Amino acid sequence: MAEHLPLDIPEDGKLAHNLIWFARALRSAGLPVGPARVLDAVRAVEVAGFSRKQDFYHILQACFVSRAEHRVVFAQIFRLFWRDPRYLEHMIAALTPAIRGVQEERRAKPAEKRAAEALLEGANQNVEQPEQDEDGSEIEIDASRTMSGEERLRSLDFEQMSNAEMAQAKQMLARLSLPVKPLRSRRLQTAHQGNIIDLRATLRRAMREGGEMQTLSRKSQRQRWPNLVVLCDISGSMSHYSRAMLHFLHAVSSQKGAGWAKVHAFTFGTRLTNITRHLRARDVDAALAAAGAEAQDWEGGTRIGDCLHMFNRDWSRRVMGQGAVVLLITDGLDRDDPDALAREMERLHLSARQVIWLNPLLRWDGFAPKARGIAAMLPHVDSFRAGHNVASLEGLAQAISRPDDAGEKQRLMRLIT
Repeated sequence: MAEHLPLDIPEDGKLAHNLIWFARALRSAGLPVGPARVLDAVRAVEVAGFSRKQDFYHILQACFVSRAEHRVVFAQIFRLFWRDPRYLEHMIAALTPAIRGVQEERRAKPAEKRAAEALLEGANQNVEQPEQDEDGSEIEIDASRTMSGEERLRSLDFEQMSNAEMAQAKQMLARLSLPVKPLRSRRLQTAHQGNIIDLRATLRRAMREGGEMQTLSRKSQRQRWPNLVVLCDISGSMSHYSRAMLHFLHAVSSQKGAGWAKVHAFTFGTRLTNITRHLRARDVDAALAAAGAEAQDWEGGTRIGDCLHMFNRDWSRRVMGQGAVVLLITDGLDRDDPDALAREMERLHLSARQVIWLNPLLRWDGFAPKARGIAAMLPHVDSFRAGHNVASLEGLAQAISRPDDAGEKQRLMRLIT
């Protein structure tokens, strides 16, 4: 929750009217707020009073917030609508391009763009004239040609996206592909242009033709496709990224001709949940809604070691097969025993052909594996890459097609040692 600032209560206040506008802003930001909740909020404030600022915040949160992932959006809209007297300037600064000068560039907080869009939707109706400077000339900022929309979205952090930007990013993720090369099997199959002579088939044909060998039968090695196993962290620190990753995963699992034999998906926070069958739904919204209902630990704590232990014990032999590629999506922030986490990661690495770790913390310059969980997991992955925007997911194809591409692993391993 944002820092509480003192509330100035006017003598002729319109609290009920303001609560209606506040509810409209919440609904525009994606919260399921209806007239019944507005009435409940008005009655609750009448009963509890309007004296303490902390009580007012928690009363409205109890009336309007029903899911844990909506708390961040509610906190930002509450701060901008009720607490900050210069909230309009903050909203405009969160939506317009920053003018680099002597002032420091301010980075938008999580969910702040969604809150600003929801509040400006009503504020723009009161704006009649564009702002002018002292000499009467109109100031306009045209940033439409500085960078194309898709190019900017490719490098924009998922956590900093607004509702409209996230919708466009999901469309871009739906168009991404994750092709994989087939694996050579030791099993053989009949082939007219094969490089191996099939002696048994040649002799059988010769016996049917009176013992005379006229042609040689040939065979070649079979090709098979590996499985893709995705382990996605849905804890509180990963909530914004896990939703985008699951959209990308749904696109990969529904693509034809990508080459994967099967795509298995698991979510983990405080427990492990298999959501593979939910991602088979054609509609992505229905698929993710079913997956969210199945996983009861959204935005909860993180127990990576215990969840990996459950996967290695219950699911590894069923879904890994031979030559499976494991995609691990987590920030690695775990408070459990690092030695147990290292043992489970080692077992996972030995069971897979390739383990690729996507970590959104790599978006920060100067990232170092100081957390015990990250230091315990890093030696047991083949590639360590960023996973915070569309561009980082586009680079996954390179990591899968080139097993020698370790990403940032080698550099970070030198920091550990």
